[in-house]
Amino acid sequence: MTFISRLLQRTAVPLALTAGLAIAVSGAPARAETVTVGTANTSSDVAIYLADHRGYFKEAGIEAKTIPFASAAQMIAPLGTGQLDVGGGTVAAGLYNGVSRGINLRIVADKGSIKPGYEYSTLVVRKDLVDSGAYKSLRDLKGRKLAAAAQGAGSESSLNEALKKGGLKFSDVDVVHMGFPEMLTALSNKAIDGGITNEPTLSLVQQKGIAVRASDVVIYPDQQTAVLLYSEAFMRDRRALGEKFMVAYVRALREYNAALKDGKLIGPGSEEIIRVLIDRTPVKDPEIYRSMIAFAVNPDGGVNVASLENDLSFFRERGLITDPKVKAADVVDQSFVNAALRQLGPAAK
Repeated sequence: MTFISRLLQRTAVPLALTAGLAIAVSGAPARAETVTVGTANTSSDVAIYLADHRGYFKEAGIEAKTIPFASAAQMIAPLGTGQLDVGGGTVAAGLYNGVSRGINLRIVADKGSIKPGYEYSTLVVRKDLVDSGAYKSLRDLKGRKLAAAAQGAGSESSLNEALKKGGLKFSDVDVVHMGFPEMLTALSNKAIDGGITNEPTLSLVQQKGIAVRASDVVIYPDQQTAVLLYSEAFMRDRRALGEKFMVAYVRALREYNAALKDGKLIGPGSEEIIRVLIDRTPVKDPEIYRSMIAFAVNPDGGVNVASLENDLSFFRERGLITDPKVKAADVVDQSFVNAALRQLGPAAK
């Protein structure tokens, strides 16, 4: 028995009890259908948490069972076997390799993006290098030790974009891999010269005077930093439910967007959203959510395929993709978003 099935077994209503209730209660509503959802317990999971909190899933006849994972990479296998219906996170080389091996999950919606004013993930360099004049522009990254989250991750592609803007190649720097929180310590100890990090680590290193943004302009505008994924079984066997899930998800995306102001989560309704994030994620300080740069997300749920193709090309150049023919468009299915928009209409401009 798998980890996920054991979890659901512990939380499921006994069949006999359910049958008894159905007989005893005249006109009782149909039992909600369970949808298992993988989350990384980060702020980019906000639409999933908010759709649950607001009752949008319940209105759609869905009981969303959220299962925590350390990263999106760990969701690929259970999505492939159908143990997990929905997941989400960064698009890495491993996703494309999984699809090439027959794991036919699909990217179905936006979950986090970079936009001007909403660069919640970017390259930072140590402040002492800036203060000494050793770092003035992106071209001064040559020979430096820089961190990214993992090999073949979107953060590596973001680093590559920064290097290109400085007239450099990926091989011109020493790339090491570590988690975003670990980068704060490594920057403090001068073990690294910089790295691609995201919020809230991005704000923390700046507040502590440890590091600064490496560029005054957005390094990788429109990068698709996180996506929502559906398993093949969920799409094939429960398509109508997948469409209902997407309606609830897009409704929550729009609430999140309405709460954004000047690059931060400080607009109308933001305090309630912050309370939901505090309840569902490890970050418990509301001031962090108020002060950090928020991520952008398409209020209609659409995915930036061009950004995904750019990342894929970079992964392929590094020899990280096993199938030379795979394309980003091959793993994107926006039909669920399109179905949601037929019901909800486009987002207000």
